[in-house]
Amino acid sequence: MAATDTAPIAPVTLHWRKQLRASAKPAYLLLADLIADDIRTGRLGARDRLPTLRELAADLQLNYTTVARGYAEARKRGLIDSRAGTGTFIRTGSPSLRLRGGSGAEMTMNMPPEPRDEHLVARMHEGAAQAFAQADLYDLLRYQDFGGTVHDREAAMQWLRPHVPEAGVDRILVCPGIHGVLTALISQLARPGELVCVESLTYPGIKAIAAQLGVQLHALQLDDDGPIADAFEHACKTLKPKALYCNPTLLNPTTGTVSRARREALADVALRYAVPIIEDDAYGMLPRQMAPTLATLAPALTYYVTGFSKCFGAGLRSAYVCAPTARQSQRLAGALRATTVMASPVTNALTTMWVEDGTADAMLQAVRAESAARQLLAARHLGGHGLQAHPEGFHAWLPLTPGWSPVEFASFLRTRNVGVVASAAFSTDGDPPDAVRICLGGPMSREECDDALRLIADTLTHPLHPHATVQERAF
Repeated sequence: MAATDTAPIAPVTLHWRKQLRASAKPAYLLLADLIADDIRTGRLGARDRLPTLRELAADLQLNYTTVARGYAEARKRGLIDSRAGTGTFIRTGSPSLRLRGGSGAEMTMNMPPEPRDEHLVARMHEGAAQAFAQADLYDLLRYQDFGGTVHDREAAMQWLRPHVPEAGVDRILVCPGIHGVLTALISQLARPGELVCVESLTYPGIKAIAAQLGVQLHALQLDDDGPIADAFEHACKTLKPKALYCNPTLLNPTTGTVSRARREALADVALRYAVPIIEDDAYGMLPRQMAPTLATLAPALTYYVTGFSKCFGAGLRSAYVCAPTARQSQRLAGALRATTVMASPVTNALTTMWVEDGTADAMLQAVRAESAARQLLAARHLGGHGLQAHPEGFHAWLPLTPGWSPVEFASFLRTRNVGVVASAAFSTDGDPPDAVRICLGGPMSREECDDALRLIADTLTHPLHPHATVQERAF
């Protein structure tokens, strides 16, 4: 029906009336379902005008409020749009997503994809069963010294060796997650009111830790090579920072990786001013090729931290930290013990088994492969919008076109059941760019990820929110 037609869509509403009478489902939900069904079957097309609330209530013999709730549900799903003075129309482009039993596409939490590999899942089951079959279960249920057993730390050394070749068992601690390690390190290196240098866009967790501990964060501006070394040196001269926190590989959120030359420059500044480095390499295992770690460039100053939450699964709360010296490792163990008591021996046993039998490496390869497939989807849908990503990472950074603020964009996508994170969450300088971070992993299937990316692209191409400066063409 033409957009200028103001009469009710009689054939459609007749069909709806029959369905409503025959169903026990709440009428407002069924009304949204019927609109979706008619779009899918072609009874309704883009820009078709729907009856007004009062017209439809009368035609369907429903309460006005029920029809209003039905239209609201249809808007939430991205099926229709309403404009004062012009009416309600079938929306162009993709509708909202209803995935995984009614939920949407959760692209906010930065989780690795879950490879649909039956053999890999079976291998994990077998390894877990073997780990617990061989263990003294009561031993796993007792208090243990902080940092893991010698066996656990030897497995950690095996896992870290490609990135920190000189790591020794006496410098390694096995810890309950990276976040806890960062909390202990910040509390140990800086007192309340003192300052730590960080990237101007960085992991939100470090902002929360600093706020909790009363530590000030000083933002170092970023360029294509990473944090600007001259800015770091200026801070060292004038502000006397107590540490440099850096997420050098696949930076959360921008996906940028610090170049070798910039790593060398940052390490040189840290060495000349004796500033400790916290190298948060949560994503460091993902790329097949990378520059040398800061821990190899400034080993006397660097605490190298990595774990399994970004290359295996967020529920595997096991992290490894390699301190500059054995003595500093023991000091850190004391700080960690005060807040976390110990890493779970049960989790440690499982992680150690998976590292030693190759399951951890197999999962890492599967996560890389699945991430690469999803990045191809992201490039297909959003490459023309300036998307920034790494082919083996599972998050992406999307600059926004004029007409959207990051908060408005994220809020609007939420009404379409797609979650992304606005740039303000990552900003440490108070001047976030117009961009959002998108996670391509988590429990979403590849098909669900593709649908969500298509909806995001459609939203950029056809801005229909009330604050957009780019207006849709006239009907």
